[in-house]
Amino acid sequence: MADSKMLETGRDMRRRLLGDAYVDRVAATTYNDPLMRKFIDLASETVFGALWTRPGLDLKTRTLVTVISDASTGREPELAIHLRMARRQGWTEDELTEALLHLLGYVGAPLVRDAMLVATKVFAEMRNEKS
Repeated sequence: MADSKMLETGRDMRRRLLGDAYVDRVAATTYNDPLMRKFIDLASETVFGALWTRPGLDLKTRTLVTVISDASTGREPELAIHLRMARRQGWTEDELTEALLHLLGYVGAPLVRDAMLVATKVFAEMRNEKS
């Protein structure tokens, strides 16, 4: 089956949000399996190709909405990915930390603690990648 325009748009958006190095690394590892390639192709087409390209919100705002959603629902692996996206879209470590801390009164300390642990790890990884 030929790639759709929406799939190509989604692949481009995903690279824009995550960067070539990250996308290439997970393509060679996580998404190297044929079943997982089916997943990332569908996610690229539907989530990145349709949702992330909609008008109405800029990419920076969309990344913060996604980070908050992940933290609020305890989606730690996704949170790690989306924190990277948020940093690449201009959110600072301090701003993201404050956004997560703000959730303490709304979703509870255990979810926020877990999110902060993920953020600590991701921020350190990203600082090391720059050096």
